[in-house]
Order: sequence, then structure tokens, then C-alpha cells
Amino acid sequence: MMHALKVAAATGFLAAVGLHGAAHAQTAVTFQLNWTAGGPNAGFAAALQEGFYKEAGLDVTIVQGNGSGNTAQLVASGQAQLAYADAVAVSQLVAKGAPMRVVATVYQSNPNELIALKETGVKSFADLKGKTVGVPAGSSQTTMLPLLLKANGLTEQDMQLVNMPMPSMVPSLLTGQVQAILGSLDSYAIQIRAQGAEIDEFPFADYGVPTVSTSIFAANDFIEKNPEVLRNFVKASLKGWSFALDNPEKAVADVKALFPDANADLVAKELAAITPLFCSAGAKFIGRAEPEHWVNTQNLLSQVGLLPQGQDPTSYYTNDYLPPEGEMRACR
Repeated sequence: MMHALKVAAATGFLAAVGLHGAAHAQTAVTFQLNWTAGGPNAGFAAALQEGFYKEAGLDVTIVQGNGSGNTAQLVASGQAQLAYADAVAVSQLVAKGAPMRVVATVYQSNPNELIALKETGVKSFADLKGKTVGVPAGSSQTTMLPLLLKANGLTEQDMQLVNMPMPSMVPSLLTGQVQAILGSLDSYAIQIRAQGAEIDEFPFADYGVPTVSTSIFAANDFIEKNPEVLRNFVKASLKGWSFALDNPEKAVADVKALFPDANADLVAKELAAITPLFCSAGAKFIGRAEPEHWVNTQNLLSQVGLLPQGQDPTSYYTNDYLPPEGEMRACR
């Protein structure tokens, strides 16, 4: 099916210029997402469907993804040049020499959290003592768990941790095989509520482990050769996110129009769930992570080996391609 924006396989960034109409030249841009279409991509869908990219002189093609790690690797290997992924996955590759930088941050904090059914009586971290906690095998959430426990006066020895496949996490909690799980507010929490269960949530960001999260990033080569295209793309994208925050129902419709297979009800729930992340962790403007937040992220994640010790946080990002503060949406 053809759309104003075509959804294509990742084939890299096209820097070609084509004519759209008699008067306006549009620069073709391919944008690689971190995951499949949903609420976490609503701002980009809105920027496209509401014409913000077109107004900025851009003909944008959005490509669905298969995980932040995969998306970061696509840019690191030159298979894509402009993309969206978790800043930790991007920073890990930058620290290893990958030529790319974060240029705008949408999720100021990661969506990770500890989730417990209300009926289990887990109302604080102290209540986890002696409980069985399900953790997703091999995920960065599990790697970050010691930081969360340390920040809340616990150790892994205070509970029984059970590694399990991600598809088993929610069923295991609902059937009582575990009393809590390590999950996310934009996925597992939504799935559990859809089953009619009531939960208590303990987000990493609110309990001592706020880290810079999902961000727009680009290959250094693209940044150097296309600075104005990048500025225009970032500005239009942030305008799309501002629109999505003010008009969530329309943004959900934009996602559905762009990606017909998307579940509109799920998209709406995901967008509502992630909204608090945009202005968390001391953010002053939507789209900009403050330098001190990057420093704190480096300090926290280097403690558990997700980032190397002593790395300069400014090697991960640049704010040079953000709009002037007067044109950005302030956090209140």
C-alpha cells in the first residue's frame, strides 16, 4: 500500500533531492526507528502526517526497527545514517569508536521499572525482601538492577531473582510464579492492565537510576555533510512531538494512517505511558538532555560496565543541532 510516506526496508540514508510540485524542492531523508510502529513513534508520525517535515523542506521515509541495539549497529556500520534508539545502546558503540552522535533526546529517562501486583502487598523496595522477582534474561534492565537495589538499600541477596524469557514475564507475574518483575511502563505495565490486574510501579527514574534514554542520533559523516538538513529534521520532529502531546488522539490517528497495521488502542496507551518521560530527570526543554544528566548517566552506567570508566560524556552527544531555546517547548 502506498502512503504519503512510504515504509521501506532499511537501505541507508538517501541524500538525493527531488522535486515535489512545481515550486518546492524536498530533500529525501530516511529515518530508521528503534522498534515497530506505536505510541513511542507518534511524534514522528505526526511530523510527517501533519506536514511539518514537508514545511521544513524534507521528504521523510520512516523505517520500522527491531530493537535499539540493532538500530544503533545499523548506523555504526554505515547501513543507516539518521535514526532513533536508546542512548545507552548508541553511547556504548560510540565509546568503542563508532562515528555517530546523539543530537536530540525524547525520553529523558528510561522506561524501566519494577512491577508488582497490588495484591502482593509490595508497597516499597523494603517489601521485596524474601520475594521472587522475574528478570528478563540478557537485558540491560537486568544489568542495571544492582544500581536500582543499591539506591534503595537492598542487594540481590535480599530476594530470589529468576531469569526468564521476555514472553514469560507477564504470565509469570499474573499466575503468581513471581511476586514482581523487571519491566517497562510502556510495555509490560500496559499488558498487565489489559488483563484487568492492578499494579504498583517503581520506575528506575523515580527511584535513583535516571539515565538518558531514547534519542535521535546520526552518523558523523551525515552530520558534517548535512548540518541544515539535520537541524530542520530535528526541529520538525520536536514540533511533531509537541503536537502529539497536545493532540494525542490525532497523533494516534497519524500513526494509524502511516502504519495501518498498528493497534490504535495500544498506540494511545503507549503514548499516555511515555508522556511523563519527556520532561523527567531535570529536563528544561523537550528534546534536550542537560549536560549534568549526561554526566550522571555516565557515572551510573560505568558502575555496572554498560559504559566505560572515565569516558567523556560529551563524546556521546551534541546539542548544536537543536533549535534555539526560544523555539523549543519548555518543560513546566
